[in-house]
Amino acid sequence: MKPFLAALGFAILTPVLAFADGAPRDQWGRAGILSSANKADLPSITLSSGVPLSEAPWVLKSGTYYEFEIEGDGSAELALQGSEFFRAIWIDEIVVNDLEIRPIGLNSIEFDDAGTMEIGFVAIKPGTYFLRIPGSTGETQRLDITIE
Repeated sequence: MKPFLAALGFAILTPVLAFADGAPRDQWGRAGILSSANKADLPSITLSSGVPLSEAPWVLKSGTYYEFEIEGDGSAELALQGSEFFRAIWIDEIVVNDLEIRPIGLNSIEFDDAGTMEIGFVAIKPGTYFLRIPGSTGETQRLDITIE
């Protein structure tokens, strides 16, 4: 019995260097929801005094991983709020100045100065949402988002 257990332990602890098809481990890539086939880049959002947030509404597919940038030009202290949208997605990471933040949730973001932020997320809950500059009433200061 001991030789069998020793062999079993050796088999478990031995690193697997290739798949059955011979592909090396470093070529596995990401699978499922995080695979490159399931990833899309969205147009950037511009935070600037008097400039539209986006050219067009976003239509997202539930289960797809998205990335977008928010660019603030520093012309005014501006924020984006959209708690309903942020609760309908799973945020993978927020990157600011090459610093990665992995939050549990998000209510709003604010730019006091010029800068760029990148957000990666998975769209989860179908519905109609928006991101907007707080206190604004103009259509161009709001980005409508649909998750299908």
